[in-house]
Parts: sequence; C-alpha cells; structure tokens
Amino acid sequence: MSRLNEDISRINEKLQLLLKQYHALQKENDRLKQDLEQKKAGEKEMKEKAAWLQQQVEIAKVSSGQAGQEIKSDLEKRINTYIKEIDQCIALLANQ
Repeated sequence: MSRLNEDISRINEKLQLLLKQYHALQKENDRLKQDLEQKKAGEKEMKEKAAWLQQQVEIAKVSSGQAGQEIKSDLEKRINTYIKEIDQCIALLANQ
C-alpha cells in the first residue's frame, strides 16, 4: 500500500507542476495577445498618419504649382468624392 501511496503522491506532484506551467503559459499567452493588439493599433495609427502626410505633400505640391496632372486629377476625384458624401449626409439630415 505504501508503494501505491508514493505513486499517487508523485503523480499528484507532477500534476501540480503541470498545472503551474499551464497557468504560467496562459498568463504569457494573454500578455502576448495584449502586446499584439497594441502593436496592431500602433501600426494602424502609423499607416493613417503616413496617408495623411502623403495627402499633405500632394496638397503642398498642388498649391505650389509643382504637381503633375496625375496628382491634380487624383485630388479632384478625392474632392468630388468628399462632396458627394457631404451631399448624401445633407440629404439624410433633410429627411429627418
């Protein structure tokens, strides 16, 4: 009976060790997930900032007369898109 108790005790110790390792890995996994989300948010913010800066460069080129025809037409398309969206918003507000 003593041998059986020893075996059960060793199994119990190993189980406790596995549980500790499992919880440690869960904590690390949660931390890594949180870190990944922060990195994704930072990347999104940087992409938005880069796009905004690119638009500012294009606007500066157009206003200084250095822009090519392609940039001017792209800017016109973008402005027209904004105007259409604004008109749609005004129409929705008028219907309320």
